[in-house]
Amino acid sequence: QVQLVESGGGLVQAGGSLRLSCAASGRIFSINAMGWFRQAPGKEREFVGAIYWNSGRTYYGNSVKGRFTISRDNAKNTVYLQMHSLKPEDTAVYYCAATSGPTVQAINDYDRWGQGTQLTVSS
Repeated sequence: QVQLVESGGGLVQAGGSLRLSCAASGRIFSINAMGWFRQAPGKEREFVGAIYWNSGRTYYGNSVKGRFTISRDNAKNTVYLQMHSLKPEDTAVYYCAATSGPTVQAINDYDRWGQGTQLTVSS
């Protein structure tokens, strides 16, 4: 199995930047892609972006395009979510997830999830 641990959440002012990390362990070889999702109180879990483990190809949700960047360090088995120009509406619990399948934008694409890390953006 794959274990995922997120870190880096916190409180940041609007317009600021923050980087989240997601460290993977276990059956790393089974991972085809890793994704980031977020869930705000009372809202559904939303796709933020994803990165294919080998190719590095990335996809982003419309609400974060141009502001967020996903990268990976294969040597450290870690994926990063660099966030810029943060807005109060970015406030949510951010989750990373791993999939062995080919598609990456739906919650059901993923079978391993981290515990989540809270991001709060103050206005």
